[in-house]
Amino acid sequence: MPRKVLDGIGIGVYLTNDREQIIAANPQAVQMLGRPESEMVGRNAHDLLHRGAGGVLLPRSQCRLMKAFLQGHTTYGGDKWFLRGDGSLLPVVWLTSPYRIDADTTGAAVLFHSRDPRDDTAGQDSLDRVTRLTDLADSLSLIAEATSALTSTLQVREALWRLVRLVTPRLADWAVVDLVDEAGDVERVLAVHHEGDRHVRAEELQGPMPPVLEASTMPLSRVLRGAPATRLGPEDYRRPPDAGMAVVQRELLDRTRMHSAVAAPLRGPRGSVLGALTLGRADQPGDFDATELALVDDLARQAGLAVDNARLYERQQRVTETMQRYLLPPLPRTTSLEMAVRYRPAPHASHVGGDWYDVFGLQDGTSALVVGDMVGHDLQAAAHMAQLRNMLRALAWDRDEQPSGIVERLDRALGHISEASTATMVFARLEGRGPGPRLLRWTNAGHPPPLLVFGDGRTRFLEEGHGLLLGTDTDLPRTDAVTELPVASTVVLYTDGLVESPRHGLDEGMARLRRHAAALARHGVDDFCDRLIERVRPDDNDDDVAVIVLRIPDPG
Repeated sequence: MPRKVLDGIGIGVYLTNDREQIIAANPQAVQMLGRPESEMVGRNAHDLLHRGAGGVLLPRSQCRLMKAFLQGHTTYGGDKWFLRGDGSLLPVVWLTSPYRIDADTTGAAVLFHSRDPRDDTAGQDSLDRVTRLTDLADSLSLIAEATSALTSTLQVREALWRLVRLVTPRLADWAVVDLVDEAGDVERVLAVHHEGDRHVRAEELQGPMPPVLEASTMPLSRVLRGAPATRLGPEDYRRPPDAGMAVVQRELLDRTRMHSAVAAPLRGPRGSVLGALTLGRADQPGDFDATELALVDDLARQAGLAVDNARLYERQQRVTETMQRYLLPPLPRTTSLEMAVRYRPAPHASHVGGDWYDVFGLQDGTSALVVGDMVGHDLQAAAHMAQLRNMLRALAWDRDEQPSGIVERLDRALGHISEASTATMVFARLEGRGPGPRLLRWTNAGHPPPLLVFGDGRTRFLEEGHGLLLGTDTDLPRTDAVTELPVASTVVLYTDGLVESPRHGLDEGMARLRRHAAALARHGVDDFCDRLIERVRPDDNDDDVAVIVLRIPDPG
């Protein structure tokens, strides 16, 4: 729940996690309980605060507030005392309501204010007080759930889609979102109607919008220029439109039959307006009151922060991916081999940068193939990868040497002339020329083994020549391995992002790679490469992927 929202509530509120521990308290709760927030956070709420008549610590089974917490229900009462910091008792009217902390965790919000114990209605809840607490709890729950939904993804449109599904039909039956891009252009990205038990997109109402004119006095135009949350309705658009935006908005109100609506700006952290959230009522009765207006404004504020964060992420992702792709080389031209390479960035921008491939010619006319993975997943890892790749190219070109000897020299040089720390890598030479079988000679520095797929669908992992990863022990000698590549056979070199993820182990991923590679043995190398990544890469992959596919053509 946003701290600003919590601190702005005019009655006492404390929040607990799923283990009954207090995780936050607002200033009113601190004042009423006579306890600093730091003293309450981390303590069990029942043990610290909840008391019966005379200050008795009730068993949990007899505490209505705790029963409601354990059952996940919204419950209120006036039969409780809270223990203050000085040992005195505070008689309270209270309400507890569950709220979602994240997708799998539910906590509780406890709202309370003092009551007069001498009042003859003590122990009976005042209807207007309980109604106020209930409405406030509903608003807090909605804001908390909306914040969780908006921060659970870094995809702008997915975050907004989650938001509108929360607010409809709880506040309105229509939700409309307009976004302003960096060039100042406006697009209506969502127009959603709640019908029965489902949310329906009105795609005919979505799309590019007319520009926002400074002279326009119509409500949506003013909100998109930075005006606060504003009520609007059909009557606002009956007068002649003063801009194209007003024409589109009048059409929206006519087609949706909204009789009452609120438009609120989506603001970034520096006050810039990133768009507008409009909630409208067509099937629901009643106009938006002042409390609901403030609630929509809070929701739009949270949405604006989420949009700003998502756009920052997308910009970082584009920059990082562009840099990574620029660092990866094009394939050399050859008529005697079939080859395809692919690089797929990680789903998260912060995880891009460590994986690479390289294919280049050597002095003796053979071809070198490299696939590797720098330790680390960020822009620094991408820079270190570029250093390592360039060092390897220079060492491989410098002399005619076995792959193991080249990698040993690279390993010894790594700590002296590069900031790179550790990496895994397969370095191979493809020997032989012209049509017909070839020899593959390689050494492996702690990397997943290449996969050899024969033309008839049989497969074999090339597990020989395996050694420690780069940067760990330069005294241990490395070994080479060699195998014949018959015509129509395919070699797959890949990074671990293709086969491993938090929920999928390496063995499981390699078995999946072998099965699908065998099934694709007769596909062209480009199609083979694309389908292999699509079928094998785990859904929960959080790493980038580099792949080289090499095939020895069948002259016949």
